[in-house]
Amino acid sequence: MPDDEIVAVYDEHGHVVGAAPRTEVYERGLWHASAGVLVRSTDGSRVYVHRRTTTKSVFAGMHDVLAGGVVDAGEDPRQTASRELTEELGVVADVTGDPVIGRWTGRSGAATVRCHLFAYEVRHDGPMHHQPSEIADGWWWSDVEVLAHLDDPAWPFVPDTRVIVSALLQVGGQRY
Repeated sequence: MPDDEIVAVYDEHGHVVGAAPRTEVYERGLWHASAGVLVRSTDGSRVYVHRRTTTKSVFAGMHDVLAGGVVDAGEDPRQTASRELTEELGVVADVTGDPVIGRWTGRSGAATVRCHLFAYEVRHDGPMHHQPSEIADGWWWSDVEVLAHLDDPAWPFVPDTRVIVSALLQVGGQRY
């Protein structure tokens, strides 16, 4: 069962300190990490946006611009990002460059979630092949369209990605 996968446990400063089942990490509010990839069109004009399935254990049915997931035990964030990009969108690409890094503490249902965030970017025009258990739908938007939706606090967008998304988006060639 995916919820019982063994994930890396971090301390509050971002250092790996052990491993635990995902369910325990969520139940106990342990620090962990997630890594994701923003898929930008090769000309840089569009970002791939997707809606998570309603069966996801965390942030079900919300929108996101990162294909990603939790860092498994023994994995580094770059490996996680590459793996998740392939699993969720069917895109095989080298994830390179320095990540945008953030951290988020919040709630998912009754659980407290504490997560270090690592986000990367790749250029790809598709096609996308959604993993049916993860992605319900997807489409391309300009950075301006994404930012306009993010300005609406009622738009159901993954809250941990919201922490770092502005560092990933650009308007007029400038980072937002």
